[in-house]
Order: sequence, then structure tokens, then C-alpha cells
Amino acid sequence: MPSLKDLKNRIASVKSTRKITKAMQMVAAAKLRRAQEAAEASRPYTERFNAVMAGLSAAASGSDSAPKLLSGTGEDKVHLLVVMTAERGLCGGFNSSIVKLARAKILDLRRKGKTIKILTVGKKGRDQLRRDYGDLLIGHVDLSAVKRLSYPDAQGIAKDILSRFEASEFDVATIFFSRFESVISQIPTETQIIPAKFEDEGDSEATTVYDYEPSEEEILADLLPRGVATQIFSALLENGASEQGARMAAMDNATRNAGDMIEKLSIQYNRSRQAAITNELIEIISGAEAL
Repeated sequence: MPSLKDLKNRIASVKSTRKITKAMQMVAAAKLRRAQEAAEASRPYTERFNAVMAGLSAAASGSDSAPKLLSGTGEDKVHLLVVMTAERGLCGGFNSSIVKLARAKILDLRRKGKTIKILTVGKKGRDQLRRDYGDLLIGHVDLSAVKRLSYPDAQGIAKDILSRFEASEFDVATIFFSRFESVISQIPTETQIIPAKFEDEGDSEATTVYDYEPSEEEILADLLPRGVATQIFSALLENGASEQGARMAAMDNATRNAGDMIEKLSIQYNRSRQAAITNELIEIISGAEAL
């Protein structure tokens, strides 16, 4: 049974931990507001861009001069998986859920006999995947020094992916990230970015027939690289909001658990202290009766 001093030290230690988790929860809440606003502000642009690109790609998909980013290499042998996670932990199952989705994709592709290459964005994803799939890792993007995500960050990642595609290092590229829904809900998502796939949401304005000049192929050749960067930037923003939401929830749970532990330890401390006092009284009374 722990002594009174041990219990007192444990209570002080848990109280210090609770202060830290409470502070981290407040910091995550402040960062979440900015990250959520950025993610939600990017959605209308991304959706509208995808709708326009869907119309363009539908018009150019049957052409022999369609851009390679749209038509692909004609093969489906080598897959590049871009796994986006956080640079830091202490955010619940945020990183693990994205890696779990990527692992399922890897197993599925291996069963089909495909060649797999992995590009990681974020240290936590790299550390988890390196244990079992270290031989598949071909690169890593470190964003630990970035205080606030910007479009040039996404452009840098897109440039690396596009240069690998032009060098015929892979046939299909898929990004993995977590889409932000709420503080308690972040949805792991996978999206194919090469060959480009754009979903038309059925907007009547977006499906209107237009005459393009120059041709659809020339416009797509210019817009498709931007489309890759836009999808990556949107994924980074969604990931940023999801990370802060997951961290806020995790630190809130940790603070509550610390409070429960302090209460239990305090009860145990008081009982032990009362037992010690009772024993001392018994010894004093027994000594007085012996005299």
C-alpha cells in the first residue's frame, strides 16, 4: 500500500498534468477556430473549380489530344499513395485513422499485384508506416516549421508529385487525409488526383454547355496542374482543422480523466491518513491503559 507521501506526490503530479492538458485544450480550441474557418472557406472554391473541371474533362476525355494528367498513362501498375498526417501527436486517433485507411489500400493493391510507392506528409504518418512499409517510402514532406498553411506549401507538394509523374515513376496517385466534420467527427478520406477525377455535383449552371477558346485540351493542360495543387491544399486545410478538433477532444478527455484520478487519489489519501491517525490513537490509549 502506498504511503501518505507517495499518494501526496501522485496527487501533485496528476494536478500538474491536468494543468498541461487544460492549457493544450484551450490552445487547440483557439487554433481550431482559425483552421475551421480556413477549411470551410476553401470548400466553395474547390467545389466550383471541380464542377467546371468536370465539364471540361467530359468534353475532352474522348479526344486523342487529352492531357496526360487527365487520360493517364494508359496503365494501372504503379500507385503512389500520398499519406497526409500531423507533425505532432496527442490528438487521439486522428493520425492512426488516416494510416489505417492507407494500410487497407496497400493491402488491397498488393492482392491485385500492383507496385506501391508512398510519399508521406507529416512525421506521425511516416513513423507509423515506416515500421511495416519502410521499403515503400520514396519521400517525405516536413511541414513542422510551417506555422500557418498557405497555397505555396501545397504547390511545393504538387510540384514534387507532378515531376515524379512526368518522369513515369507512377501511374495513379491517391491522397489520404481527414475531412473535418465537427470537433468529435473527422472522416478519413482517400481521393485520386492523378489521373484527375472531378465529380459534377449536378449544378445546373455548372452543366451549361459552353464554347471554350482556346480548346478544352489547351485549357485543361494549364488548369490540371493547378487542380492537383488545389486538391492538395484543400486536403491540408481539412487535415489542419481535423487535427485541432481531435486534439481539443483528446485533451478534454485527458483533463476529465485527470480530475477523476485526483478525486480517487484524494479519497485514498484521506482514508490512509484517517487509518494512520486511528492507529496512533489506539497506541496512545493502549499505552495509557498499560500504565
